[in-house]
Amino acid sequence: MEEAEQEEAERQSVKNAASLTPKLIYQVIAKDGEEELARPTRSLIWSGIAAGIMISFSVLGEAIFRTYLPDAPSSFLIENMGYSLGFLLVIIGRMQLFTENTITTVLPLMAKPTLDMLGCVARLWGIVLAANVVGAFAVAALYAFTPAIPANLLPAITELSVHATSFPPVEAFFRAVPAGILVAAIVWMLPQAEEASFFVIFFFTWLIAAGDFTHIVAGSVEMAFLMLQGDLGLSKAVFGFFIPVFLGNVVGGTVIFALMAWGQVRDEMQLEERRSRFR
Repeated sequence: MEEAEQEEAERQSVKNAASLTPKLIYQVIAKDGEEELARPTRSLIWSGIAAGIMISFSVLGEAIFRTYLPDAPSSFLIENMGYSLGFLLVIIGRMQLFTENTITTVLPLMAKPTLDMLGCVARLWGIVLAANVVGAFAVAALYAFTPAIPANLLPAITELSVHATSFPPVEAFFRAVPAGILVAAIVWMLPQAEEASFFVIFFFTWLIAAGDFTHIVAGSVEMAFLMLQGDLGLSKAVFGFFIPVFLGNVVGGTVIFALMAWGQVRDEMQLEERRSRFR
């Protein structure tokens, strides 16, 4: 009896130590996606607003580094480490960030492509994106109209905001594609990362900033900051920044990464489903 228990313990140890297969990673993320799709609307709204507020620390972190770092060739790369702060707060805090849902909720849809599932995904996307933007405007108003932020940081926030929203629409779209891919890659890697989650989120979101890519939620804080001060018009904000970046993030996170992720496990999932029917 003891020998059998020992063998079982050894098998479990090997199983726990082994790397997760793509199919298992898919199943973990898809399960998370199904749980998110089933969450009450009120929970999604408050979680999305919280994410829109907390992601502002990416902008604030960059602004702090830009303000206090000396003028040196390496300052740009160090400054962009501040961009990771908001993402660490949001992702580790399990708040609803729109770009995470471009893969998390899409994998269940790919496995079960029905109109009902499509409607559930569209509902969640709409709620979360709108809530993220509400949070972004709320915190931008705090930064712009109150003394919550030291006055010496405001020029850096303005510079960062002008830069993020000044790309031509086509360029903004294409710069958003790598950002969508990188956020989806973070989601894909987290089930395997475990204790290294902090470093996965930190380095890949730093790469978004260092690569000068565009992100719809962090960028919405910068967009809102300029709009509230009258430095960015509604038409330019919507058609020059928001829609192109939104579409680029979706293409990167869903059309490219989620489809590749689904493609590598599709045959295995369908085979497992056929086997389950005959059990």
